[in-house]
Amino acid sequence: MILSNQDQVKHATKVLEETPVVRWLLIGIALIFMTMFLILPLVLVFTYAFRDGVAVYIAAIMDFDSLSAIRLTLLTASIAVPVNTLFGVSAAWAIAKFDFKGKNLLITLVDLPFAISPIVAGTIFILLFGARGWFAPILVAWDLQIIFTPIAIVLVTLFGTMPFVLRELIPLMQAQGTQEEQAALTLGANGFQTFFRITLPNIKWGLIYGIILCNARAMGEFGSIYVISGRIRGETNTVPLHIEVLYNDYMLSAAFAMASLLAMLALVTLAVKSIVEWKVAYNIRNALDEIKS
Repeated sequence: MILSNQDQVKHATKVLEETPVVRWLLIGIALIFMTMFLILPLVLVFTYAFRDGVAVYIAAIMDFDSLSAIRLTLLTASIAVPVNTLFGVSAAWAIAKFDFKGKNLLITLVDLPFAISPIVAGTIFILLFGARGWFAPILVAWDLQIIFTPIAIVLVTLFGTMPFVLRELIPLMQAQGTQEEQAALTLGANGFQTFFRITLPNIKWGLIYGIILCNARAMGEFGSIYVISGRIRGETNTVPLHIEVLYNDYMLSAAFAMASLLAMLALVTLAVKSIVEWKVAYNIRNALDEIKS
């Protein structure tokens, strides 16, 4: 028997419907998983952080080594995020709006930080800038040291966070097409005017979303920095490395106090991310309503 289109839709909908028992079972499994692997760890981090009182918590945060780690983490993020934002916008604009030789190779290369383990990335930088690395003769001649300094931390963070802004913008720019830019150029606008008045306003929410992810990764990077930093207290320890040092020294309250800072950063990042996603969805709905009307 051949079903009409309406009957086929009803049949498909009926097949996709689950019994209340199955639905509640799936919801229960999801809630249990979230509680065990998301909510409970966060609760434990803040519980242990304030276990010995607020005074101990503040003292752990205000310790000289802790403040040095916080400053270095903020400094690294303040360099890596703007640089990768500029690179991400430029590369995404070139990839999405223009055709050129080597385009597919460039798209492949920008995904390299996702494919390489952070430990391997740190090792690569040692092979490049270490005492026996490729650039060692130049560094010796100029009396420069890269490895085991904040410079190396910034470099590996730049490498690890490079794809985030770019990967958020490429599909967004490709979906928008080039019609508006071409119209602006036809009306006499130059390249910069076209970018700042047409392209940038259209990608602002995707750009903000990419910056949020980039900043979160920059502040939470551990593996590659662990390899190239030397873990020198007060000099090359970032917040994640300082947490590991405190934990290994059995200073659990101080370790969890520092960990709570990263946890709060994660919560703030999730909140901002949700706001941006809501704003993007709201703009899409408005655009669809305008098209329908």
